[in-house]
Amino acid sequence: MKISRHILVVCAVTVAASAAVAQQSGIKRTPLQKIEFPDGYVTVSGLAELPPGGNIGRHTHPGIETGYLLEGEAVMSIDGEPDKHLKAGDSYVIPAGVVHDAKVHGDNGAKVMAVWVVDKTKPFASPVK
Repeated sequence: MKISRHILVVCAVTVAASAAVAQQSGIKRTPLQKIEFPDGYVTVSGLAELPPGGNIGRHTHPGIETGYLLEGEAVMSIDGEPDKHLKAGDSYVIPAGVVHDAKVHGDNGAKVMAVWVVDKTKPFASPVK
């Protein structure tokens, strides 16, 4: 089907863009769905699995990110806010364009389900030093 191939290509591009943000190997990203909605934006959902001690790396998105920690514990750092210690069952929201990072806390890895609603004319993620 034409639509299925389009979704696979878009998911591959999303994974590649996300990989550019990662500062540590061992992070597994699984794109789940991508739809062009609302007008001018794309909504992407996916899973991220981080190894013990792993971190995503400081970056921004051209839209909102919201997520839910499925497994493990992590420290979410969002510029302008105090760090948040998240455990399985906790959710978070990151405003558009705000620098953020997530680091696994404890001896186990972490698994997150996230949704991004981003401006489709801009890169999905941009690393920040």
